[in-house]
Amino acid sequence: MKFRTRIRSASAVAAATALIFTLMPAGVASAHGYVSAPPSRQAQCAAGWVECGGIKWEPQSVEGPKGLTSCSGGNARFSELDDDDRGWYVTPVGTSLTFTWTLTAMHSTADWEYYIGGDRIAHFEDGGARPPSSVTHAVDLSGYSGRQKVLAVWNIADTANAFYACVDVSVGAA
Repeated sequence: MKFRTRIRSASAVAAATALIFTLMPAGVASAHGYVSAPPSRQAQCAAGWVECGGIKWEPQSVEGPKGLTSCSGGNARFSELDDDDRGWYVTPVGTSLTFTWTLTAMHSTADWEYYIGGDRIAHFEDGGARPPSSVTHAVDLSGYSGRQKVLAVWNIADTANAFYACVDVSVGAA
């Protein structure tokens, strides 16, 4: 009898352990941040609006060396984010827009940058501060019209890396 009880207990522990690991969110250890509003390309993938690969499960993980200009942050695993013809939802906006970052690991921050077509359109210094779990920036888009791709960059203060997100907007359509 003792032997059967031990086997049942061991089986129960093994089953519970497997269940716990199955239910744990992917990428928690490497989680960081992304633009959640208006919906960035990785937010659209996570929401299931656009068919995507692994980025669906870890929209906060688009990290690469500082100074890149790609939506994927140079990460080949997330290369679908660089495809402008993938059917991304385009958010109609006026001439100003508030971007909201959702952060899952609050790194010391050097600054935040926003680009359209290689031109930096906004810059916010943070001087090494640790941000809260949600950060917003109001960005002036008055020099642009029509469909635009905004590259949002979160530059980390204590590493050589940054986090990248692209947001597709139609300026003047709101």
